[in-house]
Amino acid sequence: MEEFKGGLKEKVMITDRKKFTKIFDLNNEFVQLPTGNMNCEELRSMEKGSSFVLNGREYIILDCDLQDYIMKKLTRKTQIIYPKDAGYILIKLDIFPGKIVGEAGTGSAALTNIFSRAVGNDGKVITFERREDFKKIISKNLAGARVFDNVEVINTSLVEASEIDVEFDAFFLDVREPWNVLDQVYKVLKPSGHLGIFVPTTNQIEDTLKGLDKDKFYLVEVTEIMIRKYKDNSDRIRPEDTMIGHTGYLIFARKLA
Repeated sequence: MEEFKGGLKEKVMITDRKKFTKIFDLNNEFVQLPTGNMNCEELRSMEKGSSFVLNGREYIILDCDLQDYIMKKLTRKTQIIYPKDAGYILIKLDIFPGKIVGEAGTGSAALTNIFSRAVGNDGKVITFERREDFKKIISKNLAGARVFDNVEVINTSLVEASEIDVEFDAFFLDVREPWNVLDQVYKVLKPSGHLGIFVPTTNQIEDTLKGLDKDKFYLVEVTEIMIRKYKDNSDRIRPEDTMIGHTGYLIFARKLA
């Protein structure tokens, strides 16, 4: 597979260190900042990490990384897997370059982009999304961030998918009723392969655990990850007034032979 041209390389993050922070595509003629318009050709010539002044306000230009893109630029039609959960998912599913990873459903493709980056040039991500109205958003969000051309999007549910001739190293489920597709995942997951499941409510945990046949899967863990940010004022260090209190619960298991 070849490196994907475009994506994050065309984007930058511009901030005034205060309230304004935004991702911009430098393929445009200019970008609109709070104090005026800035020519993109001039921005492309600037060293990343440097600053510039526009009509009395100082700005910093930085490379757009994957977290910036997901949290500030990604087009969303559903709740996404947040970076705080995604990093833990990568470790628990043992995902690294060369792995073949399956995913259902794709949603807004936030985690798809993270999987794509993790498996690298020699890996592959096959993702299933049944909703037709998500096709354009998925294509847009993948094109906007991916580095490698290693993602295959299948526009059907995992249950309705025709015979899958791929043996996955890991599989991740972010669907409403994951217990209904565990048999399908079992068939395509390699022996000892990793399974990850995301559910937003505790009753879904209960139904999922009942669906994890002890003869087919070894339950590793049920967990919830929280993160609390702090204000960056060195004279008054304390937590932010608001926080993301809950995103979802993570269930991890291994396939038994």
